[in-house]
Amino acid sequence: MFRWLHRIRRKRFLREGLSEESCYWLDFLPVLFDLPAADRKRLEGLTRVFIEEKHFEGCGGQLISDKIRVIIAAQACLLILNLHHDFYQRVRTILVYPSTFKHGSTWRRPDGIVVDLESANLGEAWPGGPVILAWDAAYQGGRNANDGQNTVFHEFAHKLDMLDGVTDGIPPLTQDHEKNGWRAAFLAAYEQYLQNLQAGRPQIFDAYAATNPAEFFATASECFFELAVKMEAHEPRLYALLEKFYRQDPARRSRAVLGQ
Repeated sequence: MFRWLHRIRRKRFLREGLSEESCYWLDFLPVLFDLPAADRKRLEGLTRVFIEEKHFEGCGGQLISDKIRVIIAAQACLLILNLHHDFYQRVRTILVYPSTFKHGSTWRRPDGIVVDLESANLGEAWPGGPVILAWDAAYQGGRNANDGQNTVFHEFAHKLDMLDGVTDGIPPLTQDHEKNGWRAAFLAAYEQYLQNLQAGRPQIFDAYAATNPAEFFATASECFFELAVKMEAHEPRLYALLEKFYRQDPARRSRAVLGQ
């Protein structure tokens, strides 16, 4: 009964989309300007569902507003625009700090001594837990759609990666043979990136992508949506992989707008 009511409610949100007041904030996101009208309408519906079903919580004195919800939700939903999904079903809460936040952790040294560590972050995605974002980074990442750096894309790409229970840079794909082929091609692209980085060759990705395959996938996803034409030209095989997974071709959208 509850599941049926949930589906009915979700269909209504998808159909109604965002209010005129909420749609105003979408104009602050240049990365959406290339979307055809039908895609833009679908994104508005996805964004509405996301806002209705997720809990946004302010931390460190941050107050949550409609602007914050829409700016974050629309960027997250762009990634799932054409995917079979359940609206990031394992994400129930988005924690929002005003700016850089600190995260504490511990590390056990080889000699057995436990060391307390603290790092300053702009975003985090926890397996089975929340997404944590610095609002200033989430906002500026959306406002600047041409630098290949977008905190919301990065953290929610991690959440897509985590859907199969493993954070390894290999998002869930439908068929086993498709997944195996994707994995081989993706890891080959990662190894080539590491070789290029070590050789000092120019890269379009942030050096943080070299951390591990999971960070490579999240960073590549940022560039896929923000530097699509450049990425397609310089990393055509990797671009084709992400196009296959996300079922989007942002480079083609950009060229269409430019009349190319």
